Amino acid sequence: MTSLYLILWIAGGVLLQLAVYLSIGFWRHWQSYQALRNVAQEFDTAANPDVAPEELQPVAAAWSGYRSFRVERKVQEDTTKQVCSFYLVPEDGKPLPTFLPGQFLTFQLDAPAVLTGSQPVIRCYSLSDAPHSTHYRISVKRAPAPVGSPYPAGISSNYLHDHIQVGSQLQVRAPAGHFHIDRSDAPVVLIGGGIGITPMLSMLNWCLKEQPTREVWLFYGVRNRSELVMQNHLEDLAAQQPNFHLHLCMSDPHADDLDKHPSGPVHHHHGRVDVSLLRRLLPLKPYHYYLCGPTPMLQSLVPALEDWGVPDGRIHFEAFGPASIPRKNLASAARATSTGDDKDAAVLVTFAKSGKQEIWKPGMGSLLDFAEGLGIVVSSGCRAGGCGSCQTSIRSGEVAYTQAPDFDPEPGSCLLCVSTPKTAVTLEA
Repeated sequence: MTSLYLILWIAGGVLLQLAVYLSIGFWRHWQSYQALRNVAQEFDTAANPDVAPEELQPVAAAWSGYRSFRVERKVQEDTTKQVCSFYLVPEDGKPLPTFLPGQFLTFQLDAPAVLTGSQPVIRCYSLSDAPHSTHYRISVKRAPAPVGSPYPAGISSNYLHDHIQVGSQLQVRAPAGHFHIDRSDAPVVLIGGGIGITPMLSMLNWCLKEQPTREVWLFYGVRNRSELVMQNHLEDLAAQQPNFHLHLCMSDPHADDLDKHPSGPVHHHHGRVDVSLLRRLLPLKPYHYYLCGPTPMLQSLVPALEDWGVPDGRIHFEAFGPASIPRKNLASAARATSTGDDKDAAVLVTFAKSGKQEIWKPGMGSLLDFAEGLGIVVSSGCRAGGCGSCQTSIRSGEVAYTQAPDFDPEPGSCLLCVSTPKTAVTLEA
């Protein structure tokens, strides 16, 4: 072999090693690029509240008016027997349509009147399980009379607990409501306070069944362990599902409440659910937050999440009972548009009783959202046109409904939760 051939062999070997080295480097850089691209896309979605995750398709009302259901089972769900689940099957025996996890049923109850006879009572109760073709389930907490108050115990909840038994018939409207979980793969944080756990159970059960790889956190706030609803079910899910993180928060625990299960899939905290706890435990990810519970919890958590920087489009909530939850972003938008140039889309809304007057523009939500964003207290329940709690008189002007309400408002009034101003309008609120 001549020296020339030897040099060529050496050069060829060097070039081959260089090619292999560059190929490996290129492959690694390509993988890194793809990973960074995915992360960038994920956080771009999180940063832009106008880009909504894929939603469950809205389900049209499966039947009009009321449908007769029979109570097939009645189950106590907590140790103090204050929460009872009712399993409902249709009297006509036909398969039940699906619903969106988080929605509610509206009931017409013939509850006992204060003096004699009965009185029709309309109430909404969240569905507390994933959709089934054979039955619906609601879980109702007995509402006692407030201590030191002249107000009586809750009419509907006590009627259901004391008078409705297996075999009883109930008149039920089709599932409704806009508070429901989406079906994207975005990680989700469920926060339930007290009996506000019921729609969270529906969302959780559906998500773990249909999306077992989706990351789900549940923060469940109660005073002590005796108030926990379906405790065994939740702890079993936490033990079986690695992507489900269960955190029980007790504001007034008994002596041994926090000692049980000190390690393992269930985590206990002394205190209420608050943003400092969320910031300490949650990784930095574009979570969607779903909250349901008493008004004070939402009045604390919703603005705190906004202050933390969670986009408005990723905060979803439903209150149990009358609620007014100021939305800082909506209030800011109202102030900004009151001096804007787009006069054609702007509508002046006057709240007579509150003495407030602001400009409403498309994108600001319903008149209920608009009022709450301005700090106006309005009674509300279902927030979907089903219960009539937010019915308000119209002094002048016209409103338009974003959807046909299930509850028929009185002449000269509207349901703020599903209406927007059509002309300049003056409302009684």
